[in-house]
Amino acid sequence: MQEKTALLFRTDFEKDIFNGLTDYPKHLPSKYFYDSNGDKLFQEIMAMPEYYLTGSEFNILTNFKEQIADLCYKENKPFNLIELGAGDGKKTKILLEHLSNSNIPFKYHPIDISQNALDQLELSLKMEMPKVSVQKVQGTYFEGLKKIDTISNKKIILFLGSNIGNMEHKNAIDFLSSIRQYMNADDLLLVGFDLKKNPQTILDAYNDPTGVTAAFNKNILTRINNTLHGNFNLDTFKHWETYDPQTGTAKSYLVSTIEQVVTIEELELEITFKAWETIHTEISQKYDKHTIHWIADNAELSVETEFGDDKNYYKNYIFKKK
Repeated sequence: MQEKTALLFRTDFEKDIFNGLTDYPKHLPSKYFYDSNGDKLFQEIMAMPEYYLTGSEFNILTNFKEQIADLCYKENKPFNLIELGAGDGKKTKILLEHLSNSNIPFKYHPIDISQNALDQLELSLKMEMPKVSVQKVQGTYFEGLKKIDTISNKKIILFLGSNIGNMEHKNAIDFLSSIRQYMNADDLLLVGFDLKKNPQTILDAYNDPTGVTAAFNKNILTRINNTLHGNFNLDTFKHWETYDPQTGTAKSYLVSTIEQVVTIEELELEITFKAWETIHTEISQKYDKHTIHWIADNAELSVETEFGDDKNYYKNYIFKKK
């Protein structure tokens, strides 16, 4: 079977899967975890007791929603609340409900790559908070920001869930610098950062005993099978998590437990795996105060304020453009 040439790729998904599985060592982008099944699995993960991140951010938004709202509505002018990677919006609803009940004028712009997640979020908001004005935007973060860059009111950009942790530090700086290009002087950027803590607590969050996280990690192989007519046998791949407390880097892998050959028909591709060969699927970076300030400074952002949870596991930082 011949390998498909780059000129014949129809989608970014095809290109990224091809490039990742023909590279050495093999890797796949974590953004492809998310489809209707992946969205469901991630919602299950967020409900697990081991996955402290969701509870930590719930705690912050519950305890500090008034202070955050005051910063958003500082000049008593209508504003746009833009959320990158909105998902099911469960945490954001704490802030949305407070803003709506306080009769603060704003428009909510959830941006997500998953149309399914956006549709479900819009439906739930219509039922739960009919006063909230919603304008959903399907696409990547920057596709979404570009689409709504013409809005004139103040922008409050949310990047919750420690999604910044899915990037290495250099990429995080580049990412925040790119967001900065869409910000005016009075705009705010709220970013969630997962902090360094007991290494076992971190490992447990990404390797639950019920296997939900493993299923989520393997969902990328299921997508390849379903979308590109692959023949990955999920039972021959093991979910594996590592954490380096020095660098604060957690990494997720899929490990082939046997020597095998996988075929992906739509890519006209055969991939050979040695026994115990890995596919790197995700990075989850953990931070300390020094690193957060260093990243912000290099992205030409200044720290406006910060809010932490009761256990000091997690912080939401609010940045302004320098």
